[in-house]
Amino acid sequence: MREVSPPEAPPSVKIDKPWGRFEQYTHNLPSTVKIITVAPGGVLSRQYHHQRDELWVVLDPGAKVELDDETLFPERGEKLYIPRETVHRLSAEGEEEVRILEVSFGNFDEEDIVRLEDVYGRADEDAPDAAAR
Repeated sequence: MREVSPPEAPPSVKIDKPWGRFEQYTHNLPSTVKIITVAPGGVLSRQYHHQRDELWVVLDPGAKVELDDETLFPERGEKLYIPRETVHRLSAEGEEEVRILEVSFGNFDEEDIVRLEDVYGRADEDAPDAAAR
């Protein structure tokens, strides 16, 4: 399992309660939290960011994650830390949707996505390897 915490954030903290527990991923830090849902067979662009790191928590089975040159098939509950400038891609393998909880650390801006490859034709023309395509 590949569990890493962002450099500017403490490791996630698990707090036991009488009713169960909770896991805290960030505390008083600038962050953006979202759930990404990928349709069966869907694939996000191969991309990286200049201004943010991401922590992904896998919510469903069937995720395929590409980190630089490594391909992972994380299990439900697995955590993946993606430092800024790391090339990454998420896709849904199988017949079910795949959801990822994403916590972004740093400046979140959709314009900060540098698309290197995209099956929907959205790759950046000025991306470093665009000329190679």
